Order: sequence, then structure tokens, then C-alpha cells
Amino acid sequence: MKLMLHVAGLALFAALLAPAQRGALAQTYPSKAIRFVVPFPPGGPADILTRAIGQKLTEAWGQQVVVDNRAGAGGNIGSDIVAKATSDGYTLLMGFVGTHAINPSLYSKLPYDNVKSFEPVSLVGTATIILVLHPSVPAKSVRELISLAKSKPGELTFGSPGNGTPQHLGGELFNTMAGVKMTHVPYKGAVPAINDLLGGRLSLIFSSAPPALPHVNTGKLRALAVTSAKRSPVVPELPTIAESGLPGYEVINWYGVLAPAGTQKAIITKLNAEIVKIVNMADVKERLSAVGIEAFGSTPARFAAFIKEETAKWAKVVKFSGARLD
Repeated sequence: MKLMLHVAGLALFAALLAPAQRGALAQTYPSKAIRFVVPFPPGGPADILTRAIGQKLTEAWGQQVVVDNRAGAGGNIGSDIVAKATSDGYTLLMGFVGTHAINPSLYSKLPYDNVKSFEPVSLVGTATIILVLHPSVPAKSVRELISLAKSKPGELTFGSPGNGTPQHLGGELFNTMAGVKMTHVPYKGAVPAINDLLGGRLSLIFSSAPPALPHVNTGKLRALAVTSAKRSPVVPELPTIAESGLPGYEVINWYGVLAPAGTQKAIITKLNAEIVKIVNMADVKERLSAVGIEAFGSTPARFAAFIKEETAKWAKVVKFSGARLD
């Protein structure tokens, strides 16, 4: 009897001690390097955002933030790494619309659950997507491109950073809404796709602004329109695809920081406060805006609700486009 009471007492003591231990852990966090996984190669908006935030986190906390680029499978490889990581706050993911809204409908099976496998930390920004052509393509507007594509079914090729990305779906949605057939060519990231476009091995690309704008500005590539519903403050001179011949067309690219499911709320709160502070810094906003990224923050709860809203929205887009991956 005494032994049972002793064991029960120890269990109660442990239960009472656990919150205090968790609180102490959150207070000392971070006490070592943080691994920040990007599910794409270097050079794209996800990578640029991650490095901007990681640099400021290192400065604020005195602990190194190591950016780990794990590209492949439309962001699924990098996302799965974080989903299966220890939930101690030392492994983070730069998730995006593909990994956490599109892929659940696009792929027949994912190695992770876009909601249950993660703890949302904060939305951190959107990146303008631009329809960009090689100068050899004789189209100076969206309407001219549609006419050209109709006259050459299957001949025009469009690149994307990978299967299942918003850029890929943007092209498939364009095909469906315009009644044309352009052939999709997937790459492992935006930079390799841009390089092939510059070399004339692609006709066009639906690209995030950072890798495309420098070449548009030098005249090596021709920009026709943006994919958002409204004109972008980054390239206000460019019309939207919706106003250029395809009413109702809209594709946006958003990014957010996530941790593995089960990460302590206190750590999530601490991460959120610092990251929201960082993305609202004037120098960070200016730096990111220059490459086509609009930075902003959110609460973890708002990000969680946003993921569910976007998952439902993109399920309709995927169905409408007819895209499907295994």
C-alpha cells in the first residue's frame, strides 16, 4: 500500500513538475543552432525569405540558423523531413502554398498531413508570379499568346519550379481557361527553369518575381502579366492575366513558417513574436520588396485557419485544371 502511494505521489509530482520544465525549456530556447528547411533550391523566393529571416534570428538570439535546401517532389521532400523531425523547435520549415494547400489535392498520397503534422508559426509573405516569355516567342500580350498557342497546339512549352507548384498549376489553369495546350516542363526550382528559358529551350514560364525580374529588366526576357487578381506593387506596369483576356484567373504564391506537430506552445509563441518583428522591419521589407516579395506576419491561429481556407480553395482549382500527380 505504501509503495502504491509512493508511486502515485511520484506520478503526481512529475505531472506538476512537467509544466515548469516546459516553461524553463521555452525560456532557454534557443540554446543551439536551428535548422531551417527550404523545400526548394537556393535562389527562389522561399530561399530568399528564409535567409532574410534566418539572418535576423541569428542576430537576435545569438544562435546560428542553418538554411537547409531540400528540393524535390513539389516541396514534399523537405516538408516530410520537418514533419518527422523532433518537435523541440530546432527544426523549422518554410512552407508555402504548394506544400500546405495544393499538394493534398494534387497528389494521391502525401507522406505528411498538411494540417496534423505541423504547428503553424506565422505567415511571412507572398511572391508575385509573372508570365514571362523568351523574346523569340512572337506574342506581346496575353491575347496574342492565346492566339499563338491555339495555332500551335502542344508546341509551346512552359516551365515551372516543379510538379504541383503554383506556377505549374497556373499554367494548367491557363491551358484550361484559354482552351489551349501548352506543354509543361517541370524543374527542381525556379533558377534552373529560368536558365533554360534564357537559353531558348522553353517558350515561357510562370515564374516568381525574384529569379525573373533581373532578366526582364535587362530585356533578356519579356514579361506579359501577373497571375494575381490585382496588379502587383512590385511591377505595377504589368496587367493581370484576368484583365488581359482571362477573367477570373488568379494564382498567388504565399509562404509561412511551420514547426513539427507537438512543438511546445511557448516555443511557437516565442518564434512567432520574433519572426513577426523581423518581417515588419523596414530594412527587411525593403530588401524583399526589391525582389518581388511582400513581407508580413500573422498569428499562429490565423495561419492555421488560412491553411484550411487555402486547402479548400485549391482543391477546386486542382479539380478545374485537371492536374494530378502520383
